[in-house]
Amino acid sequence: MNENYVRIFDTTLRDGEQAPGFSMNIEEKLRLAVQLERLGVDVIEAGFPAASPDDFASVEKIAKTVKRPEICGLARATESDISIAFEAVKKAKKPRIHTFIATSPIHMEFKLKKKPEEILDMAVKAVKHAKSLVGRVDFSPEDGGRSDPDFLVEVITAVIEEGADIINIPDTVGYLMPDEFGRLMEYLIKNVKNSKRAIFSTHCHDDLGLAVANSLAGVANGARQVECTVNGAGERAGNASLEEIVMTLKTREDFFSLKTGINTREIAPTSRLLSQITGQQVQANKAIVGKNAFAHESGIHQHGVLANRKTYEIIEPQDVGIEKSEIVLGKHSGRAALKKYLEELGYFLDEDKLTTVFHKFKRLADQKKQIEIADLDAIMIGEGTGIPKLWKLESFSVKSETTGVPQAMISLRNLKTGKRISAEHIGTGMVDAAYQCVAEISGDHGQLVEFAMDAVTAGIDAQAVVKVRIKDAEEHVFFGKAASADIVEASIEAYLDAVNKAVYRKTQRESDRS
Repeated sequence: MNENYVRIFDTTLRDGEQAPGFSMNIEEKLRLAVQLERLGVDVIEAGFPAASPDDFASVEKIAKTVKRPEICGLARATESDISIAFEAVKKAKKPRIHTFIATSPIHMEFKLKKKPEEILDMAVKAVKHAKSLVGRVDFSPEDGGRSDPDFLVEVITAVIEEGADIINIPDTVGYLMPDEFGRLMEYLIKNVKNSKRAIFSTHCHDDLGLAVANSLAGVANGARQVECTVNGAGERAGNASLEEIVMTLKTREDFFSLKTGINTREIAPTSRLLSQITGQQVQANKAIVGKNAFAHESGIHQHGVLANRKTYEIIEPQDVGIEKSEIVLGKHSGRAALKKYLEELGYFLDEDKLTTVFHKFKRLADQKKQIEIADLDAIMIGEGTGIPKLWKLESFSVKSETTGVPQAMISLRNLKTGKRISAEHIGTGMVDAAYQCVAEISGDHGQLVEFAMDAVTAGIDAQAVVKVRIKDAEEHVFFGKAASADIVEASIEAYLDAVNKAVYRKTQRESDRS
């Protein structure tokens, strides 16, 4: 066992899916499981096979499909549950069974109505049966955080003797403080005489907002596996958030001296996939994956980040799969942020002109919560500095079919010469083919680095708004935007908008040189 490695046990498909609104069908679970494999989790708890035929089928399908992580099925401490779990995971390359029984006084008395000695006997028999079926067995004393530590020592010692490989300590109701959970983990590892034969694990809930802190306290005191979920999904207030655990260990490796096997660049894509499947979005200020996690509106912060990202960001957005930080324009924004945005729009102003525009921007920002690109364009047009267009879309024709290659024919008019120029291309899709036509006619003005589309109204006749960014060889970025009920037309016009700004910038620079 590598003492410097923390295993990531993902239970999004089991505990996460139990949360209201997070229910998934079999195909959706499989999509998420494949992404979790790409993310690099060590274990996927694919479900609770005895809970329903659908749960059994999804666990079985994941077990047959996903190869690198261990595939685990949850089971109560009964022979029937464990046998069903085995049937679901047995086709996995690395099958695993996770069995549990409650050990806290309140659960034993009111839920199970059993005495401690009966619980001990059930735990031992459950682990023994599971171990006869698979090579890897997890055991959890449910509500371990409110259990008697000495009774936990007795139960854990006994199940390790029967072959339990992982001992998972749940703070089932999120009751403990980090110091308490850390001390409990330390006490158990120290007092369970055969503790070196097992890996200790954490499973913490967020009822008091302490799931991540408690999990890290457990890790700091010897746990080498963390049970967690993507976006912190789970019962009630949720589970320990996978992305927060992983990025804390990565960012503060100087403190923990521990590593995980997670490909952190897949964190944001995994978070987005879960939100897409369930329709449950994370809150804006959610650490690591919230939309504001790498967004800055304060002028002081914006100036610092533009000068040196590390002034206000301890994580590089690219490290978690986010392209870049976002500078949000609002009433708190400063000159540095406004200048950056204007340059993306193709406006490169001297300091005097920037000062004039900045005052207008501030007055408008006091009236609006957030300034949009259209607002800046309106300010610049009011200043008599609207960007003149060189190229105008005259006509387009696109074609795509199941067995054919997508193709496009575009005609643009050069507004300076009046000449109409056409081009025809094939591509990976209709929009790609159209963009190749525009590039051939207007010249190569940079690489497409962003393409986004939204519908501004509902229904089949919704108007699409397309936003693009292109980056030239000098790393200047130009923003383009267009709207149309025709998606392809909106896409072409948005790209052409960005191209016209790039052309204007190039013309300005050539004029300055002469």
